[in-house]
Amino acid sequence: MRIALRELRRRPSRFATATVILTLIAVLLMFLGGLLDGLLRDATGAVRAQEGDLIVYSSTARDSFFRSRIPPELRAEIESVPGVGEVGGLGVALLGGRVPGNGPRDLADLAVFGYEIPPEGVGAPPPAGQGYADEVLEAAGIEVGTEALVGPARTPVEVIGFVSDTNFSGQGSLWVSPDTWREVQNANRPDATVGPGVFQSLVVRADGVPPAELADDIDAATDGATSTLTVDEAVSALPGVEQQSSVFNQIIGVTVVVAIVVVALFFALLTVERTGLYGVLKAIGARSRTLFAGVIVQAVLVTLVACAIGAALAIALDLAIPAGTIPFVLTPGRVVSSVVFLLLASVIGCAFSLRRVLRIDPAAAIGSAS
Repeated sequence: MRIALRELRRRPSRFATATVILTLIAVLLMFLGGLLDGLLRDATGAVRAQEGDLIVYSSTARDSFFRSRIPPELRAEIESVPGVGEVGGLGVALLGGRVPGNGPRDLADLAVFGYEIPPEGVGAPPPAGQGYADEVLEAAGIEVGTEALVGPARTPVEVIGFVSDTNFSGQGSLWVSPDTWREVQNANRPDATVGPGVFQSLVVRADGVPPAELADDIDAATDGATSTLTVDEAVSALPGVEQQSSVFNQIIGVTVVVAIVVVALFFALLTVERTGLYGVLKAIGARSRTLFAGVIVQAVLVTLVACAIGAALAIALDLAIPAGTIPFVLTPGRVVSSVVFLLLASVIGCAFSLRRVLRIDPAAAIGSAS
């Protein structure tokens, strides 16, 4: 063990190649993870922010806001279900918005939400014609007091404040009153108009009943006219969420495998170079497990150095990316998970050197070295 640490201290250049490669892999892992987290955050923020336990869609909507319609009479049935506490309507329209000072074709991508129960960080429904904008829309030139002209009908909505982490489907959210949302929806989506009291979905707060149980009770009480999901299920049901997670996790998995191969090849070559040394150490009583432990210590320390450099580069990248451009979010959890993955990869990669260390014969190794 002491020999392994001494070699690291006295001959660090011997491990430079592995450190550089592992640093690049660490940066790639953290970038991919941050990109995945950013994409999911931009796609799901508005749903995750809901201050409720359940989201109710019409049964024919396939858990989509845009195909769903909850009329007042169906809402009354839901409100009468035992265990249902507060109920609030929710609707969304995806449209472009013209911002004063921007070019006529330079539109801001908006997700206009009409709501009754304020989501996390959002105030009570504002007066007609006003709304709260997500802070990512600042990159589009929107400020407090800006009057955005929404959709082809150029419906005016004045921004009176900013909120954070409430994007939907990659578009910056604009939170308005139900009446303003209906005005925007009916003026700009004549093929999908909504009547008075109609919402696309309902946010339900449970009162003394487990949310999963209450979801079944609501669907049973409406004779299957509704599809009720927990907030987490509603997030997973959003288009592209599961597919994006699956693709990125597969890429991250392949990257970890590459790290395993890199460590395995590097330390296999080192083991070949050290055959004579290991033979001498075995001849004077060193055990194979002690020699292998030294290899693992070296691999772990090299990986930790690479991860530290990689994390610093990833943090610098996160700070350098302007808000509202690339959906990149680097969280402490993502950094820690990337480090853990690489440490596991280094240990597994070293395992391929174990067989070679075990097979070293002291007499043959010393003879070939001489």
